[in-house]
Amino acid sequence: MRSLAVGVVAFLLLGLAVPLALMLAKSFQDAKGVFVGLANYAAYFSSPAPQQSIVNTLVVGLVSTLITIPLAFAYAYGIHRSCMPGKAVFRGIALIPLLTPSLLFALALVQLFGNQGILKALLLGHSIYGPIGIVIGMTFAHFPHTFIVISTALSLADRRHFEVAESLGTSRWRVFHTLTLPAASYGLISASIISFMLSITDFGIPKVIGGQFDVIATDIYKQVIGQQNFEMGSVVSVLLLVAAAATFALARGVQRRQVAMMSTRAVPYEPVPRRWFDVAMFAFCTVVALAIIGILLVAAVSSFIRFWPYNLSLTLKHYNFDLAAGGGWQAYRNSLTLAAWTAVVGTTIVFLGAYVVEKTREMHFVRQLIQALAVMPMAVPGLVLGLAYIFFFNKPGNPLGFLYGSMGILVLVTVVHYYSVTHFTMLTALKQIDPEIESVSDSLKASRFRTLWRVTVPLSMPAILDVSIYFFLSAMTTVSAVIFLYSTQTSLSSIAVLNMDDAGEFAHAIAMATVISITCIGARVVHHFLTRGIHRRTQAWRAP
Repeated sequence: MRSLAVGVVAFLLLGLAVPLALMLAKSFQDAKGVFVGLANYAAYFSSPAPQQSIVNTLVVGLVSTLITIPLAFAYAYGIHRSCMPGKAVFRGIALIPLLTPSLLFALALVQLFGNQGILKALLLGHSIYGPIGIVIGMTFAHFPHTFIVISTALSLADRRHFEVAESLGTSRWRVFHTLTLPAASYGLISASIISFMLSITDFGIPKVIGGQFDVIATDIYKQVIGQQNFEMGSVVSVLLLVAAAATFALARGVQRRQVAMMSTRAVPYEPVPRRWFDVAMFAFCTVVALAIIGILLVAAVSSFIRFWPYNLSLTLKHYNFDLAAGGGWQAYRNSLTLAAWTAVVGTTIVFLGAYVVEKTREMHFVRQLIQALAVMPMAVPGLVLGLAYIFFFNKPGNPLGFLYGSMGILVLVTVVHYYSVTHFTMLTALKQIDPEIESVSDSLKASRFRTLWRVTVPLSMPAILDVSIYFFLSAMTTVSAVIFLYSTQTSLSSIAVLNMDDAGEFAHAIAMATVISITCIGARVVHHFLTRGIHRRTQAWRAP
């Protein structure tokens, strides 16, 4: 077990801590590697443009959060506190954006509200290219993340409190104000922080629909790709990293202060029919669900249109990616390869790391180190991690330099980028397995590895499958983490969407984004049926 723990620590150090440290050091150096102190930071802030980018980032993050949170709360409130029909359908529709690249929303908005958009008049003369488009795109893309958190908060309610309030004749508004909102307050705060962090670190949506409205994420891209100014790129990356880390620390602080909202004697809340309230909630959820489906449907349909919106005849020419920029169908095959390897490698490392933390009692320092390193990726934006990899893996004399430009580095950065969520998912699953299993194994002098393979892995199989599909879907849709690291041989479908958009091949970009979405939906369906079968075989012991 010691060698296993050391291997996990080495993976996290080389894949995360060391590259970030080198990037931080680079921000204090000039192009020749000479230490210049804060000169790079002073040069960056001496221009008004960077200051405006910071303001723009904070503004779109705040506005999109202020829009997304009320929408997600009302949507979740309708599902949990009304008797409207079709709750399962509405819940499923809310999660659909998780299966699509965020770029698809930006592309669809251009089709609807762009210069040739069919709904352009609704903007009353304003342009979709800029803060309006960025905020709308982020609202759609980040809605499911906030919905999940708020939905969980609203699901934890004690019916007895509401019955007492009703027996006292308390008005419904006061019940909402004094019971519902306080109980869901930590969920609302956590969802707001998550939405804000996702907004300030988002790269794809501002890149596609931002126009001349610069944010910090696009500033990094321009410094590195446009000007080849890696030192200034590292400065901007550090600023974005600090902002994301501060937001994440705030979220962690909120979670630590959260108290249990339900006791062991609590009675689950069950809504009672209220005709007009149920109708209103159904109408609201229907509008939101139709907006989500509608914008994705517009994108999918427009990929089959010959020349949107002037020639609406159907064609498949936009799916001939080999005639467009971005790497053709090979980019899609590369994405499938990346997703498959990420699922296998990532799931294996995450499981072993969580196993060391939860199921071993020796090496206390190493276990704590793994836990600390596992939290870090959640606060590291993908662009920042990708740039850090350039400084580390492209550094002369690095024995791992052979990975630079290969599929291996794309797998590594994707696994590390999405490590935190999967680690805590696996850790939660392992906590549910009785620790006495390891004690019995030791008393019988059975090998820990044999117990791991024969007992722990089968019992953890549902969580293993969940982690693997999360890695697969994330690898198919990721942009920011790999934008600096792909080569001509390892171009990905998500990157191809950006390249097609830059080349003016807009219909091809939408078609590629549609293919990615269909692939993710198909993978999710396969995962659903595979999980059901394996769950029946490996979790039968849980049945009464």
